[in-house]
Amino acid sequence: MFSRFLRLSSHDMAIDLGTVNTLVWVRDKGIVLNEPSVVALETRDGVQKVRAVGSDAKLMMGKTPANIRAIRPLRDGVIADLEVAEQMIKHFIEKAQGGRSALPRRPEIAISVPSGSTNVERRAIRDAATNAGAGKVWLIEEPMSAAIGADLPVTEPVGAMVVDIGGGTTEVAVLSLRGLAYSGSVRVGGDKLDDAIAASIRRRHNLVVGEATSERIKHQIGTAAADEGTEPHMKVKGRDLVAGKPREIEIGQQEIADAILEPVGHIVHAVRAALEQTPPELAADIVDRGIVMTGGGSLLHGLDRRISRATGLPVAVANDALVCVARGAGRALEDPNYRGVLLAA
Repeated sequence: MFSRFLRLSSHDMAIDLGTVNTLVWVRDKGIVLNEPSVVALETRDGVQKVRAVGSDAKLMMGKTPANIRAIRPLRDGVIADLEVAEQMIKHFIEKAQGGRSALPRRPEIAISVPSGSTNVERRAIRDAATNAGAGKVWLIEEPMSAAIGADLPVTEPVGAMVVDIGGGTTEVAVLSLRGLAYSGSVRVGGDKLDDAIAASIRRRHNLVVGEATSERIKHQIGTAAADEGTEPHMKVKGRDLVAGKPREIEIGQQEIADAILEPVGHIVHAVRAALEQTPPELAADIVDRGIVMTGGGSLLHGLDRRISRATGLPVAVANDALVCVARGAGRALEDPNYRGVLLAA
Protein backbone atom coordinates (compact mmCIF):
# COMPACT_ATOMS: atom_id res chain seq x y z
CA MET A 1 0.00 0.00 0.00
CA PHE A 2 2.90 2.33 0.78
CA SER A 3 4.44 1.60 -2.63
CA ARG A 4 1.08 2.44 -4.26
CA PHE A 5 1.04 5.75 -2.40
CA LEU A 6 4.55 6.56 -3.63
CA ARG A 7 3.46 5.64 -7.15
CA LEU A 8 0.58 8.11 -6.96
CA SER A 9 2.86 10.85 -5.59
CA SER A 10 5.19 10.57 -8.61
CA HIS A 11 4.58 12.27 -11.94
CA ASP A 12 5.18 10.05 -14.95
CA MET A 13 6.78 12.07 -17.72
CA ALA A 14 8.20 12.04 -21.22
CA ILE A 15 11.39 13.89 -22.11
CA ASP A 16 12.51 15.13 -25.50
CA LEU A 17 16.21 15.31 -24.71
CA GLY A 18 17.33 17.56 -27.52
CA THR A 19 20.73 18.96 -28.47
CA VAL A 20 19.39 22.52 -28.33
CA ASN A 21 16.24 22.34 -26.17
CA THR A 22 14.80 19.86 -23.67
CA LEU A 23 11.03 19.52 -23.38
CA VAL A 24 9.23 17.71 -20.57
CA TRP A 25 5.67 16.35 -20.76
CA VAL A 26 3.94 15.34 -17.50
CA ARG A 27 0.94 13.02 -17.26
CA ASP A 28 -2.37 14.92 -17.04
CA LYS A 29 -0.57 18.26 -17.51
CA GLY A 30 0.98 18.16 -20.99
CA ILE A 31 4.16 20.11 -21.85
CA VAL A 32 5.31 21.82 -18.65
CA LEU A 33 8.91 22.69 -19.50
CA ASN A 34 10.79 23.86 -22.58
CA GLU A 35 14.31 25.07 -21.84
CA PRO A 36 17.72 25.14 -23.56
CA SER A 37 19.93 22.06 -23.01
CA VAL A 38 22.70 24.14 -21.46
CA VAL A 39 24.52 23.83 -18.14
CA ALA A 40 26.79 26.49 -16.61
CA LEU A 41 29.59 25.03 -14.47
CA GLU A 42 31.55 27.07 -11.93
CA THR A 43 34.97 26.03 -10.60
CA ARG A 44 35.97 27.25 -7.14
CA ASP A 45 39.04 25.99 -5.27
CA GLY A 46 39.35 23.16 -7.77
CA VAL A 47 35.77 21.97 -7.17
CA GLN A 48 33.31 22.08 -10.07
CA LYS A 49 29.66 22.82 -9.30
CA VAL A 50 26.55 23.51 -11.36
CA ARG A 51 25.90 27.26 -11.41
CA ALA A 52 22.80 27.36 -13.64
CA VAL A 53 20.75 25.12 -15.93
CA GLY A 54 18.48 25.84 -18.89
CA SER A 55 17.47 29.39 -19.78
CA ASP A 56 19.68 30.98 -17.10
CA ALA A 57 22.70 29.05 -18.36
CA LYS A 58 22.06 29.93 -22.01
CA LEU A 59 22.21 33.65 -21.18
CA MET A 60 25.79 33.04 -20.05
CA MET A 61 27.00 31.37 -23.26
CA GLY A 62 29.95 33.25 -24.70
CA LYS A 63 29.91 35.74 -21.82
CA THR A 64 31.48 33.84 -18.91
CA PRO A 65 34.63 34.61 -16.88
CA ALA A 66 37.47 32.09 -16.71
CA ASN A 67 36.03 30.10 -13.78
CA ILE A 68 32.60 29.59 -15.37
CA ARG A 69 31.84 27.73 -18.58
CA ALA A 70 28.47 27.18 -20.22
CA ILE A 71 28.32 23.89 -22.12
CA ARG A 72 25.87 21.66 -23.94
CA PRO A 73 26.10 18.12 -22.57
CA LEU A 74 24.48 16.72 -25.73
CA ARG A 75 25.98 16.72 -29.21
CA ASP A 76 24.31 15.40 -32.36
CA GLY A 77 21.34 14.19 -30.32
CA VAL A 78 23.33 11.99 -27.93
CA ILE A 79 25.03 12.52 -24.57
CA ALA A 80 28.59 13.80 -24.86
CA ASP A 81 29.16 14.47 -21.14
CA LEU A 82 27.35 11.92 -18.98
CA GLU A 83 27.94 13.54 -15.59
CA VAL A 84 26.76 16.99 -16.67
CA ALA A 85 23.79 15.53 -18.60
CA GLU A 86 22.74 13.67 -15.45
CA GLN A 87 22.75 16.93 -13.47
CA MET A 88 20.73 18.64 -16.20
CA ILE A 89 18.13 15.86 -16.40
CA LYS A 90 17.81 15.80 -12.60
CA HIS A 91 17.25 19.58 -12.56
CA PHE A 92 14.57 19.40 -15.26
CA ILE A 93 12.78 16.45 -13.59
CA GLU A 94 12.63 18.31 -10.25
CA LYS A 95 11.46 21.51 -11.96
CA ALA A 96 8.73 19.65 -13.87
CA GLN A 97 7.55 18.06 -10.62
CA GLY A 98 7.32 21.45 -8.90
CA GLY A 99 10.53 21.24 -6.88
CA ARG A 100 11.97 18.76 -4.44
CA SER A 101 9.70 16.57 -2.35
CA ALA A 102 10.05 15.09 1.15
CA LEU A 103 8.79 11.80 -0.30
CA PRO A 104 11.00 9.89 -2.75
CA ARG A 105 9.64 10.10 -6.29
CA ARG A 106 10.43 7.40 -8.83
CA PRO A 107 8.48 8.43 -11.93
CA GLU A 108 8.15 6.33 -15.06
CA ILE A 109 9.96 8.21 -17.81
CA ALA A 110 9.94 7.85 -21.59
CA ILE A 111 12.89 9.46 -23.39
CA SER A 112 13.21 9.99 -27.13
CA VAL A 113 16.44 8.83 -28.81
CA PRO A 114 17.71 9.21 -32.39
CA SER A 115 16.92 6.14 -34.49
CA GLY A 116 20.59 5.90 -35.49
CA SER A 117 21.97 6.00 -31.93
CA THR A 118 24.16 3.11 -30.79
CA ASN A 119 23.54 0.78 -27.83
CA VAL A 120 26.29 2.59 -25.92
CA GLU A 121 24.63 5.97 -26.52
CA ARG A 122 21.24 4.59 -25.46
CA ARG A 123 22.73 3.08 -22.33
CA ALA A 124 24.21 6.48 -21.44
CA ILE A 125 20.77 8.09 -21.69
CA ARG A 126 19.19 5.31 -19.60
CA ASP A 127 21.89 5.56 -16.90
CA ALA A 128 21.60 9.36 -16.76
CA ALA A 129 17.81 9.17 -16.29
CA THR A 130 18.03 6.38 -13.70
CA ASN A 131 20.66 8.22 -11.67
CA ALA A 132 18.53 11.37 -11.90
CA GLY A 133 15.65 9.61 -10.12
CA ALA A 134 13.63 7.65 -12.70
CA GLY A 135 11.89 4.52 -11.44
CA LYS A 136 11.45 2.96 -14.90
CA VAL A 137 13.02 4.23 -18.12
CA TRP A 138 11.54 3.65 -21.55
CA LEU A 139 13.14 4.70 -24.83
CA ILE A 140 11.21 5.71 -27.93
CA GLU A 141 12.77 6.46 -31.30
CA GLU A 142 12.40 10.10 -32.29
CA PRO A 143 10.68 9.55 -35.67
CA MET A 144 8.02 7.41 -33.98
CA SER A 145 7.34 9.91 -31.19
CA ALA A 146 7.32 12.77 -33.73
CA ALA A 147 4.78 10.91 -35.88
CA ILE A 148 2.53 10.21 -32.89
CA GLY A 149 2.77 13.84 -31.81
CA ALA A 150 1.87 14.98 -35.33
CA ASP A 151 -1.27 12.75 -35.31
CA LEU A 152 -0.05 10.45 -38.08
CA PRO A 153 -1.79 7.01 -38.32
CA VAL A 154 1.17 4.99 -37.02
CA THR A 155 -0.99 2.12 -35.68
CA GLU A 156 -2.75 1.47 -39.00
CA PRO A 157 -1.53 -0.52 -42.05
CA VAL A 158 -0.92 2.76 -43.88
CA GLY A 159 2.41 4.32 -44.83
CA ALA A 160 3.29 7.68 -43.28
CA MET A 161 6.52 9.61 -43.72
CA VAL A 162 7.94 11.99 -41.15
CA VAL A 163 11.04 14.20 -41.27
CA ASP A 164 12.10 15.38 -37.81
CA ILE A 165 14.78 18.10 -37.94
CA GLY A 166 16.31 18.84 -34.56
CA GLY A 167 19.35 20.72 -33.39
CA GLY A 168 21.82 17.88 -33.87
CA THR A 169 20.17 15.32 -36.15
CA THR A 170 17.63 14.93 -38.93
CA GLU A 171 15.50 11.81 -38.63
CA VAL A 172 13.67 10.51 -41.71
CA ALA A 173 11.31 7.57 -41.32
CA VAL A 174 8.48 5.70 -43.00
CA LEU A 175 6.09 4.23 -40.44
CA SER A 176 3.35 1.62 -40.48
CA LEU A 177 1.72 -0.67 -37.88
CA ARG A 178 3.62 0.73 -34.86
CA GLY A 179 6.97 0.13 -36.53
CA LEU A 180 9.60 1.78 -38.70
CA ALA A 181 9.51 0.37 -42.23
CA TYR A 182 12.52 2.58 -42.94
CA SER A 183 14.52 4.92 -40.77
CA GLY A 184 17.55 7.04 -41.50
CA SER A 185 19.44 9.53 -39.39
CA VAL A 186 21.95 12.14 -40.53
CA ARG A 187 23.86 14.28 -38.05
CA VAL A 188 22.81 17.52 -39.67
CA GLY A 189 20.41 19.90 -37.95
CA GLY A 190 20.02 23.41 -36.63
CA ASP A 191 23.55 23.48 -35.17
CA LYS A 192 25.13 22.75 -38.55
CA LEU A 193 23.08 25.58 -40.09
CA ASP A 194 24.33 27.97 -37.39
CA ASP A 195 27.93 26.86 -37.97
CA ALA A 196 27.58 27.36 -41.73
CA ILE A 197 26.22 30.89 -41.24
CA ALA A 198 29.05 31.85 -38.86
CA ALA A 199 31.67 30.37 -41.21
CA SER A 200 30.24 32.24 -44.22
CA ILE A 201 30.24 35.61 -42.41
CA ARG A 202 33.81 35.01 -41.25
CA ARG A 203 34.93 34.13 -44.77
CA ARG A 204 33.10 36.90 -46.63
CA HIS A 205 33.34 39.77 -44.16
CA ASN A 206 36.27 38.88 -41.86
CA LEU A 207 33.83 39.11 -38.96
CA VAL A 208 33.58 36.62 -36.10
CA VAL A 209 30.07 36.15 -34.68
CA GLY A 210 28.98 34.06 -31.72
CA GLU A 211 26.68 31.09 -31.56
CA ALA A 212 23.69 33.11 -30.33
CA THR A 213 24.13 35.67 -33.13
CA SER A 214 24.25 33.07 -35.91
CA GLU A 215 21.15 31.41 -34.45
CA ARG A 216 19.34 34.77 -34.43
CA ILE A 217 20.32 35.36 -38.08
CA LYS A 218 18.90 31.94 -39.00
CA HIS A 219 15.59 32.71 -37.30
CA GLN A 220 15.19 36.19 -38.77
CA ILE A 221 16.35 35.90 -42.39
CA GLY A 222 17.44 32.28 -42.80
CA THR A 223 15.88 30.52 -45.80
CA ALA A 224 16.29 27.33 -47.80
CA ALA A 225 14.76 28.98 -50.87
CA ALA A 226 15.18 32.74 -51.24
CA ASP A 227 12.03 34.50 -52.47
CA GLU A 228 12.09 36.68 -55.53
CA GLY A 229 11.41 40.35 -54.94
CA THR A 230 12.33 42.36 -51.86
CA GLU A 231 15.25 40.76 -50.01
CA PRO A 232 15.20 41.19 -46.23
CA HIS A 233 18.40 42.41 -44.58
CA MET A 234 19.58 42.61 -40.98
CA LYS A 235 22.47 44.20 -39.11
CA VAL A 236 25.01 41.92 -37.49
CA LYS A 237 27.62 42.78 -34.86
CA GLY A 238 30.82 40.90 -34.18
CA ARG A 239 34.60 41.16 -33.92
CA ASP A 240 36.62 42.27 -36.92
CA LEU A 241 39.37 39.73 -37.64
CA VAL A 242 41.68 42.27 -39.26
CA ALA A 243 41.28 45.32 -37.00
CA GLY A 244 40.54 43.29 -33.88
CA LYS A 245 37.70 45.60 -32.80
CA PRO A 246 33.89 45.34 -32.76
CA ARG A 247 32.17 46.08 -36.07
CA GLU A 248 28.65 46.08 -37.51
CA ILE A 249 27.71 44.92 -41.01
CA GLU A 250 24.50 44.36 -42.96
CA ILE A 251 23.75 41.01 -44.60
CA GLY A 252 20.96 39.88 -46.92
CA GLN A 253 18.79 36.81 -47.13
CA GLN A 254 20.38 35.52 -50.34
CA GLU A 255 23.78 35.44 -48.64
CA ILE A 256 22.37 33.28 -45.85
CA ALA A 257 20.62 31.01 -48.36
CA ASP A 258 23.98 30.44 -50.07
CA ALA A 259 25.69 29.85 -46.71
CA ILE A 260 23.35 27.02 -45.65
CA LEU A 261 23.06 25.46 -49.12
CA GLU A 262 25.26 22.48 -48.24
CA PRO A 263 23.64 21.37 -44.92
CA VAL A 264 20.17 21.88 -46.42
CA GLY A 265 21.31 19.71 -49.33
CA HIS A 266 22.22 16.91 -46.88
CA ILE A 267 18.71 17.05 -45.41
CA VAL A 268 17.11 16.89 -48.87
CA HIS A 269 19.39 13.99 -49.84
CA ALA A 270 18.35 12.06 -46.70
CA VAL A 271 14.68 12.47 -47.65
CA ARG A 272 15.29 11.28 -51.21
CA ALA A 273 17.33 8.31 -49.96
CA ALA A 274 14.42 7.31 -47.72
CA LEU A 275 11.98 7.42 -50.62
CA GLU A 276 14.30 5.23 -52.70
CA GLN A 277 14.30 2.58 -49.94
CA THR A 278 10.55 2.66 -49.27
CA PRO A 279 8.52 -0.46 -50.25
CA PRO A 280 6.17 0.21 -53.21
CA GLU A 281 2.86 -0.13 -51.33
CA LEU A 282 3.98 2.29 -48.63
CA ALA A 283 5.34 4.64 -51.29
CA ALA A 284 1.86 4.71 -52.86
CA ASP A 285 0.40 5.83 -49.50
CA ILE A 286 3.02 8.57 -49.21
CA VAL A 287 2.05 9.91 -52.64
CA ASP A 288 -1.48 10.41 -51.28
CA ARG A 289 -0.57 11.69 -47.81
CA GLY A 290 2.67 13.51 -48.51
CA ILE A 291 5.51 14.19 -46.09
CA VAL A 292 5.10 15.73 -42.62
CA MET A 293 7.92 17.76 -41.09
CA THR A 294 8.46 18.23 -37.36
CA GLY A 295 11.14 19.71 -35.09
CA GLY A 296 12.55 23.22 -34.83
CA GLY A 297 14.53 22.89 -38.06
CA SER A 298 11.32 22.35 -40.04
CA LEU A 299 10.43 26.00 -39.33
CA LEU A 300 13.29 27.21 -41.53
CA HIS A 301 11.72 29.44 -44.16
CA GLY A 302 11.30 27.72 -47.53
CA LEU A 303 12.53 24.28 -46.45
CA ASP A 304 9.17 22.62 -47.07
CA ARG A 305 9.10 24.05 -50.61
CA ARG A 306 12.68 22.93 -51.24
CA ILE A 307 11.90 19.32 -50.22
CA SER A 308 8.63 19.37 -52.18
CA ARG A 309 10.47 20.46 -55.35
CA ALA A 310 13.12 17.76 -54.86
CA THR A 311 10.64 14.93 -54.29
CA GLY A 312 7.56 16.00 -56.23
CA LEU A 313 5.43 15.29 -53.15
CA PRO A 314 3.30 17.57 -50.98
CA VAL A 315 5.16 18.60 -47.80
CA ALA A 316 3.48 20.03 -44.70
CA VAL A 317 4.89 21.32 -41.42
CA ALA A 318 3.08 19.80 -38.42
CA ASN A 319 1.12 21.96 -36.02
CA ASP A 320 3.27 22.77 -32.96
CA ALA A 321 6.27 21.25 -34.73
CA LEU A 322 8.59 22.11 -31.82
CA VAL A 323 6.71 19.94 -29.30
CA CYS A 324 5.70 16.96 -31.46
CA VAL A 325 8.42 14.64 -30.14
CA ALA A 326 7.71 15.31 -26.45
CA ARG A 327 3.94 15.14 -26.95
CA GLY A 328 4.23 11.90 -28.93
CA ALA A 329 6.42 10.26 -26.27
CA GLY A 330 3.85 11.32 -23.66
CA ARG A 331 0.99 9.81 -25.64
CA ALA A 332 2.93 6.56 -26.00
CA LEU A 333 3.32 6.47 -22.22
CA GLU A 334 -0.34 7.03 -21.37
CA ASP A 335 -2.27 5.54 -24.32
CA PRO A 336 -2.42 1.69 -24.47
CA ASN A 337 -2.78 1.86 -28.26
CA TYR A 338 0.73 3.28 -28.56
CA ARG A 339 2.35 1.42 -25.66
CA GLY A 340 3.93 -1.13 -28.00
CA VAL A 341 6.27 1.46 -29.52
CA LEU A 342 8.17 1.94 -26.25
CA LEU A 343 11.49 0.13 -25.94
CA ALA A 344 12.64 -1.21 -22.58
CA ALA A 345 15.90 0.50 -21.63
